[in-house]
Amino acid sequence: MKIAVFGAGAMGRLVAQGLVEDNRFEFTGMINKTGSGEGVYETLDSIPQDIEGIIDFSHPSNLDELLNFAEFKQIPVLIATTGFTGEEIETIETRAAQIPIIFTYNTSLGVNLLGELVKKMAGALGTDFDIEIIEKHHNKKLDSPSGTAKFLLDKVAEGHSEELSPVYGRNGMARREKNEVGVHAIRGGSIVGEHSVIFAGEDEVIEIKHEALSKKIFVRGALTGINFLKDKKNGLYTMKDVLGL
Repeated sequence: MKIAVFGAGAMGRLVAQGLVEDNRFEFTGMINKTGSGEGVYETLDSIPQDIEGIIDFSHPSNLDELLNFAEFKQIPVLIATTGFTGEEIETIETRAAQIPIIFTYNTSLGVNLLGELVKKMAGALGTDFDIEIIEKHHNKKLDSPSGTAKFLLDKVAEGHSEELSPVYGRNGMARREKNEVGVHAIRGGSIVGEHSVIFAGEDEVIEIKHEALSKKIFVRGALTGINFLKDKKNGLYTMKDVLGL
């Protein structure tokens, strides 16, 4: 399967290396509008080889170019970029009628399993437990809270029996409301990624946590995901589908 990578940052380059080392794939090139180098191109159209799939670790501003090219070529796309607006997410959902798309906030197989566990816990523990989400990332990450924190918040809401109100950080003098979910972002150093969901009840606390020790876990998940899309029908898929959950 001939794969291009949209984005030539740290993650894009790791994914490109992973493609080169994996005999299931042929790496065709990566896109970087401001840089140059071996295997780096300014646009998808300028890649000389055929492309049979695209892995996107770039920026929301590239969405139209990415989807237009993929739809024209009728090839699958894995989108792992974060920071999309609600309107851009709707665009992804709509365009999935024309091509197979995986849209994920996190390609880690462990994080996606964590999401399903959090959903079950929110349903089982119900209104007797307060829920807080904490995410930690390196000091160069732009968006906050992280896409994965938003994903975990969605999973909590899916499992919970009542409507929940997210509170992003806390400041001032205010008592915690019963159905609040606190979402907290920490930025510092070279933290790859850490996400915790805390369920705090009367006299007991349950904390479930995932820590990324290397960005290689995101590469493995991305390659597993794009391979899953091979020969799939048009539609919107998630890493849950990849895992068979």
